[in-house]
Amino acid sequence: MPAPVIGVLALQGDVREHVTALTAVGAQARPVRRPAELDAVDGLVIPGGESTTISKLVDIFELRGPIDKRIADGMPVYGSCAGMIMLAAEVLGGRPDQRGFDGIAMTVRRNAFGRQVDSFEALVEISDIPGGPLHAVFIRAPWVESVGEDVEVLGRVSDGPATGRIVAVRQRNLLATSFHPELTGDPRLHAYFVDLARAAR
Repeated sequence: MPAPVIGVLALQGDVREHVTALTAVGAQARPVRRPAELDAVDGLVIPGGESTTISKLVDIFELRGPIDKRIADGMPVYGSCAGMIMLAAEVLGGRPDQRGFDGIAMTVRRNAFGRQVDSFEALVEISDIPGGPLHAVFIRAPWVESVGEDVEVLGRVSDGPATGRIVAVRQRNLLATSFHPELTGDPRLHAYFVDLARAAR
């Protein structure tokens, strides 16, 4: 069976790093900027960046309707940092005109950990991923305030002032993290998502 084709929404953010990480775990990774490119993928990564900017660009590139439809049809999607915000049903601290994809029944707080200067790194245990905790990089990151009953909490901050805050979740084929696994060289979270896409195909 051929490797799953994973698109990376290439409107803003750390697209190249996600493409590199996905390729390293055996996926066919390619940027997605147009509806026709979205049609050709088995799964989609929404990278970190600036969620209000991504929201505007999704409309400019006429991708909102096609992504909404693919999510409704069960396409696996992984959102990191700003991508988590884009997948949330409710966003606290966002702009009034900011619109996401309403995919995961969760409320997230934008920039919850503080500004760029408050970026930090921590170890996060992810319940579905063996091999010990992941080294997580948080950059102007959100956290999850609350989740619906269908949402599985995969990871929380284990120490420091944000101890207990939810930073990784899954709802069916949708996965989201507050942090940036594409920046650490640890392939496990990308491999986990590729396996999700392979199983859903």
